[in-house]
Amino acid sequence: MKIILSVKFIALILFFAACSSGDPKHAQYLVQGERLYGQHCSNCHQADGKGFGSLYPPLAGSDFLAGRKSEVICLIRNGIDSALVVNGIVYDQPMPGNEKLTDLEIAEIVTYVYGKWGGDKLITEIAEVSRATRACNLN
Repeated sequence: MKIILSVKFIALILFFAACSSGDPKHAQYLVQGERLYGQHCSNCHQADGKGFGSLYPPLAGSDFLAGRKSEVICLIRNGIDSALVVNGIVYDQPMPGNEKLTDLEIAEIVTYVYGKWGGDKLITEIAEVSRATRACNLN
């Protein structure tokens, strides 16, 4: 019970911190994105975003995030079976897709990941996720 209260408390702090910047929607995306990241991504990429050895690439300090938001969205939705180079290291462990995540949930995860480790403090809008997933599904 104490752990649940602590997680809720931290989420409230994040929410109010983002609200103090004037954007409650951004706060909601960050809180929900962190929760969803914890459920769907942190097992491999770890809670601190540092990845898991030579098996799963880091998100924290990752050169892969820069300028590739649409590709990251596609990776979240569809996964990848081929090798990926991050920070000059080849990672060839398959990443499963999360086809059941909604565009909103992916937008929240991407907002959180890019806000935490990608230097982007903007919301990733649902429309951007929809465009990216349509484009990657055509390829």
